[in-house]
Amino acid sequence: MIAEAQGIRIRHRGHEPQVHPTAYVAPTATLVGDVRVGPRARVMYGAVLDAEGSRIEVGEAAVICENAVLRGSAVAGDQPVLVDDHVFVGPHATLLGCEVGRCVYVATAATVLQCARLGAGSVVAVGALVHARTVLPDEYFVPPHTVALDAPVRLLAPGDPGLAEAVGRVGFAQVAFGVDAEWTDRISRYERIAEVRVAEFGTHADDEVLNLG
Repeated sequence: MIAEAQGIRIRHRGHEPQVHPTAYVAPTATLVGDVRVGPRARVMYGAVLDAEGSRIEVGEAAVICENAVLRGSAVAGDQPVLVDDHVFVGPHATLLGCEVGRCVYVATAATVLQCARLGAGSVVAVGALVHARTVLPDEYFVPPHTVALDAPVRLLAPGDPGLAEAVGRVGFAQVAFGVDAEWTDRISRYERIAEVRVAEFGTHADDEVLNLG
């Protein structure tokens, strides 16, 4: 089947999305900037693939379901979203500046943060979080509503008393936003994080909509 490339495609920072002629992009999906959708890939309704200052690559026969968000960034170093072949990204899932190996399953409402790497055949179950810099081995299973951290990876439940301390050690503000602030200095760190995103997202003022689905 040859599926006509559709979707809302937007030129951003001089880059425009590229969609393979055998891919399908739903009319209400949005591709922004240096986004490359591979052969037979499927990007479904309401999905947003926003490359920002980096890039997004979606491999062959990969499926990006409804309302998923994939976002690259370059505010703390180049952080593309690289989705390999035959990956399934479920509805409302979020992938930020991460690498996803082939045949990975990212379930509904799961989140994978910056600089994480998911090995081939791994699973991130419903509502689970793979935190920044975490590395999942091939065929690793992250159970529903749990947090995966570190390399080698370890799992923590949402109510684990050590979770806050473990997350603090990840250095998320630094890896995601280039902000060096103490974990306990929340007012300052989130003010600075917001300013980083204000500057990054402000570049969209010069975007050019290439089509409307």
